[in-house]
Amino acid sequence: MRGPAQLPRLPLLLLALALALAALSACAAQPTGDSSDAAATDAPDAPPAPPLLHLGASINIFSRYGYLSISMRVVPRNDSDPTWIFREPTVDIFKNASLRAAPPQSSRDPRHPTPVFTGDFHMEFCDNVRQLLQAYFRDFSLEKLDRPWRAFSGSWSRAAIARHLGINATYLTGGYSFVLVRVARHRERARLLGGGGGGAGAGGEDAAPQPELEEAVAREAELVSPGDAASVVNFVRSFGSHYIASYVTGNSLYQVFVYSQQIFRNLKQRLKTQGATELSNSDLASFFSPWYAEHIGRIQSASGNATVEAWAARELRVHYYFYAYQNLLKLNGNAKLLRVLDGLLGNEALLQLDLRTLVPAFKDPTKRQWFQEVVDNYLKLWEVNM
Repeated sequence: MRGPAQLPRLPLLLLALALALAALSACAAQPTGDSSDAAATDAPDAPPAPPLLHLGASINIFSRYGYLSISMRVVPRNDSDPTWIFREPTVDIFKNASLRAAPPQSSRDPRHPTPVFTGDFHMEFCDNVRQLLQAYFRDFSLEKLDRPWRAFSGSWSRAAIARHLGINATYLTGGYSFVLVRVARHRERARLLGGGGGGAGAGGEDAAPQPELEEAVAREAELVSPGDAASVVNFVRSFGSHYIASYVTGNSLYQVFVYSQQIFRNLKQRLKTQGATELSNSDLASFFSPWYAEHIGRIQSASGNATVEAWAARELRVHYYFYAYQNLLKLNGNAKLLRVLDGLLGNEALLQLDLRTLVPAFKDPTKRQWFQEVVDNYLKLWEVNM
């Protein structure tokens, strides 16, 4: 399979310089919270600005590739304001009245009793650190990026990876494998109908008319000329590269278990032949204990909520022979703990995100294809060079 075109570095640097201005353009197009307050003072009858995280909002991936975890709360952060979930600058490119969202999904079936916990509980086996980061960002999709997790973690140092994942940095040097255990409580979900990337195959029950563009966006889209990469750069600089097609917010608890590669292979083989659901509680307690694991990471919440983490440190403490440690798997089958956790995990972090390229902005098939080609090529260069 042929790899991405290797363009000369000079054009890449020129594009980087041009796209670095996109964040400033986006900030100018979308007022921040402070400027919104000032506008409200000057014009009290003006409608309030929509939250930054909303369906159809456009962002520029190039402007903060590798640093998206700074503007989206996806890992614990030690900052003074714990209330924000999403603060990436956005631009409204579609007319709100033309956006069609999927109806809210009921988390509870009236035919069945109220569930103890509303969310999901899963574990992922990771051969190395790269797979561990990929697993952590499994539910984050950025169209045309082969490694979307790097858009969030590409800037992380080894110390930052260890801090965000709750393990010691010494286990990130190679020779170790990992199991990521996570329980997620979904609080809010939203999804556009039919709003894929505008590609062929969109249809079925999700089929919906393409949303209408704001006039300024439509005018700029008309200026994109097939064969002229600079015209695409100008459009991205003004209106971004991707838009929000769906998202889920809530909170989660997660924990990383570190194993030697030999024990990890044996554990995977055991689960492959027997199945995780067939393991007894005693087997789980044994496999996910210091008896087998080289290192057991801290239980952390995606939002960094200290109250939830203190509860986990107290209630999910396990004693196994002469070991005492935290173990998220203590929740397995424990209705009492799950019921408490269901209330503790609030709407504090971004759990899932689907970003699609702005091809719906182009009605002309030739322009749409050219925009897709240019964005695709530069995203691949970004993944290689950043």
